[in-house]
Amino acid sequence: MKQDCRIGLVQMESMVGETERNLQNITYLAEIAQKQEISLLCFPECALDGYSPHDATAIANPLDSKWIKQLRECSMDLGITLLVGMVERRSGEHRPYISQVILSPGEELKVYRKVHLGRSELEYFSPGDHFPIFSAHGTSFAVGICWDWHFPETAAIYSLKGAEVLFAPHASPLVAGDRKELWLRYLGARAYDNSVYIGACNLVGSNGKSKKFSGGTLVIGPKGELVEQTEIGNEGIYTAILSAERINHIRRPERTSMRDSFFLADRRKELYHELIELDILDK
Repeated sequence: MKQDCRIGLVQMESMVGETERNLQNITYLAEIAQKQEISLLCFPECALDGYSPHDATAIANPLDSKWIKQLRECSMDLGITLLVGMVERRSGEHRPYISQVILSPGEELKVYRKVHLGRSELEYFSPGDHFPIFSAHGTSFAVGICWDWHFPETAAIYSLKGAEVLFAPHASPLVAGDRKELWLRYLGARAYDNSVYIGACNLVGSNGKSKKFSGGTLVIGPKGELVEQTEIGNEGIYTAILSAERINHIRRPERTSMRDSFFLADRRKELYHELIELDILDK
């Protein structure tokens, strides 16, 4: 990490199919984030279009839609990188994707497509097939969406490919239980084992149909410690400054004598080809 990075994690309500309303809320929160000098602003899963698997095909939008064009303009005007969840329609494909678009000033649009679909999503969405790494504001980062983080391989792959910050946007309903309590059961291990920061956020309130979401934001440090979690209330942004000095110290074994900082150096990547994709071994 080249410098300290101020990130923002959004807790917001998103109505299914009300893309214009959701977009206005996203741009409003982005304007607030710019005033707070946030560099990377992560919105929850499907924030742009709303989360409802049964309605996915009807509400999906392509990456060249007017909504995405407006988000690109927003990113450029404010000078911040936006990570926005959406339901993505791709030409010629039967089912849409649960995607997170990455919009950085002056850069081409990039996208992560949810690799691990939940059981209730399999009938309605297509799974992604790639674990991309992104870079902006001197920080290397990656995205996993909700269910992705229940699989340890996701964090390991990203860490081996050089990601320093992992974003975890969610659309977790109230019936799943207290989101922050659940996150602490496994996200701390993902951060500690892979020497990364993890920032998580969730939808809150109603989706305008049958689902209600529990909200929640938190940041976990590269030693698995809870940096801070806040009770935002309804909608808002949790802000955290991620220390470049700290993560660089941990991820570069030659700079420290602490044994638990050598996880990355001691991995036997040459033997992991049965676990992870071969393209990682070339990184």
